[in-house]
Amino acid sequence: MSIFSKIAAGEIPSYKVAENNKYYAFLDINPLKEGHTLVIPKREEDYFFDLDDVELAEIMVFAKRVAAGIKKAFPCKKVAMTVLGLEVPHAHIHLIPMQNEGDVNFANEKLKLTKEQFQDIAAKIAENI
Repeated sequence: MSIFSKIAAGEIPSYKVAENNKYYAFLDINPLKEGHTLVIPKREEDYFFDLDDVELAEIMVFAKRVAAGIKKAFPCKKVAMTVLGLEVPHAHIHLIPMQNEGDVNFANEKLKLTKEQFQDIAAKIAENI
């Protein structure tokens, strides 16, 4: 079972932003920007494009709602969407508020946030979904 499956099952704590019966969105604990959120299917699948067509469509619609909440909570030019997937063997989307393309460079230094800051960010996004 991947770490993301354990997070979605509630076995490992996370800063939840949104959830339904099939998908889960939570803050990245090593964020590039405030509001950096991960969207995952609850069903464990390693490769994003191995999701079936229905799941792929559904997760994109779910991510769209989360991205709209991020954009309201953290005004930005756009919310970037990236699918990398090598660091955790569980399909996931990164949603990152951005002012320019440099904001989505994963080589950038990650933010160091407190538990309280993470909680405030998650609540702010959730309120705007």
